[in-house]
Order: sequence, then structure tokens, then C-alpha cells
Amino acid sequence: GYPGEKPAEAARAHGIALKVVKLPEAKRGFVLLPRRWVVERSFAWATRCRRLVKDYERYASTLASLHVIAFVCFMLRNAAILAQGA
Repeated sequence: GYPGEKPAEAARAHGIALKVVKLPEAKRGFVLLPRRWVVERSFAWATRCRRLVKDYERYASTLASLHVIAFVCFMLRNAAILAQGA
């Protein structure tokens, strides 16, 4: 996580609700953190796109735009699957 005042200020400035998930103190070994799998799954999906796996772009804004396009495609695919089931 990113505890501290600096990340909290940056999140507030952009209108984002920051929620830091902390590890339980008493447990040892593997502990499942809530909702972390969603982020990890999304990054795994991004590796399916060849152009996103390695940074070939000259400008960072181009790479960021390609990420947005890729995730829009993922969301549209999921929406189409949900629409077929309805």
C-alpha cells in the first residue's frame, strides 16, 4: 500500500478515495488481501497485448493512451458477454 500524507493529498487533489489495505499483524504466511486480485487480474490482461508488454513508444502519453484503449476493449468484451447472458 501507500500509507502517508503525500499519497493521500494526491488522491484528494484528483478526487480519488484512497483506501490502504494493511496486512494483519498476527498472521504468518499467505494472507489473501481483499480486492487485490482485481488489480492483478487487470495487469495480467494487459500482458495479452503485445504492444503493452514492452515500451516501444516514444512518448509516455502514447503508451498511456494505448493502455486506455486496451482496457476499454477488455471492458467491452466483458459487457458483450454479460449482454448475451441477459
